[in-house]
Amino acid sequence: MPEFPRGFRWGAATAAFQIEGATTADGRGPSIWDTFTAEPGRVIDGSNALVAADSYRRHHDDVDLLAELGATDYRFSISWPRVQPGGSGPANVAGLDHYERVVDALAEAGIAPLATLYHWDLPQPLEDAGGWLVRDTAERYAEYVGLVLDRLGDRVGRWITLNEPAMTTLEGYALGTQAPGRTLMLGALPTVHHQLLGHGLAVAAIRAASGTAEVGITNNHTLVVPASDDPGDLVAAGAFDVVYNRIFVDPLLTGAYPDLSAFGLESFPGLESGDLGVIAAPLDFYGVNSYNPTYVAAPAEGSEFALAGLPFEPAAPPAGTPVTGFDWPVVPEAFAELLVGLRRDYGDALPPIVITENGASYADEVVPGGNGGRSVHDHERIAYLDGHVRAVADAIGRGVDVRGYFVWSLVDNFEWAQGYTQRFGLVHVDFETGERTRKDSFDWYRRVIAEQRG
Repeated sequence: MPEFPRGFRWGAATAAFQIEGATTADGRGPSIWDTFTAEPGRVIDGSNALVAADSYRRHHDDVDLLAELGATDYRFSISWPRVQPGGSGPANVAGLDHYERVVDALAEAGIAPLATLYHWDLPQPLEDAGGWLVRDTAERYAEYVGLVLDRLGDRVGRWITLNEPAMTTLEGYALGTQAPGRTLMLGALPTVHHQLLGHGLAVAAIRAASGTAEVGITNNHTLVVPASDDPGDLVAAGAFDVVYNRIFVDPLLTGAYPDLSAFGLESFPGLESGDLGVIAAPLDFYGVNSYNPTYVAAPAEGSEFALAGLPFEPAAPPAGTPVTGFDWPVVPEAFAELLVGLRRDYGDALPPIVITENGASYADEVVPGGNGGRSVHDHERIAYLDGHVRAVADAIGRGVDVRGYFVWSLVDNFEWAQGYTQRFGLVHVDFETGERTRKDSFDWYRRVIAEQRG
């Protein structure tokens, strides 16, 4: 393994709705994901997150795992409906008590918290009032952030405002495959602006609460690869890059939205005077989630993409490309190219990068282990992680300022609309009993961290 810079941060990541369970405990209100998972047919295996990994009750178990791993940091998220059940009004003290216990347990173990303030769990009352389609949600979000900072700002030094606003827009509001399950296609674009505006307002709230806190945002990025050198495929790839990557990063780092003429738009929906200045507030780091490249082609005549007015459609990766349990192509060198491309495209406007999620799902099997124990021999995951960690090192060697790497995820969890059919964890969770079993990838990552911190 290449040597990483001194002080590089090593950790693992989770999200509240995916691991906590206890969805009605201690005054927590409903989120859009509670509503979505209750609708028949929304989740592939018909499951829900009522218990998940039971981390609301077992957070000390997770902290113990992080300590054993040797992690310097833990990226977790704070549940908005647990802190502010209706999406407005005073804080739910019991909800904040929980996160104070988590943060204090981390401090006792010598692990730094990296707290995500919004990881998709919008309070349902706000969705009923329009959700991210309306500007008021950005204002409500900033108020919620203030409540969290009032309680935890003295002990959490680094904050992520939003997780993957692209997925909220594209899958939640455009395609309907994630909560809240709307199918608005291009009508979902106002959610881009309102999320980014909420981010900017949250940055201001964090800066006002603490003069030393570091703040960033996490975007999901993919390297977009045209299916061929055909001009139509090249144009399609450029259009997909705009709608997946650039509309979520350009306003942050350049203070402007990219050209949307390929989608028949002359201006960005929801944009008002002064908004871009709020959105482009300076950041201390830029979070990158990335799992795989995306292959794109011009839409075939009469295809669902063409009929929807989209100038692209997905294409298959090159024959023989290995895939994960999600059928995502495994191409570590694409990860390095993505990071180098961000540095090339945004130059000095790009803050230091933190890889806030990277990992792979596979069909893990629990088998008998030594001394009557249990084992999970997830060699494919180890190969994936090894290749992508090396890709990060490659990008650093090519001039990209990367400060940390977080595996997705620490433990198996409720994988959104895929329910419990996909397992990403370094630790296997028996969702009937809550039992945790360290996978071989856990031991591999522990050795990597020890070597790098040694």
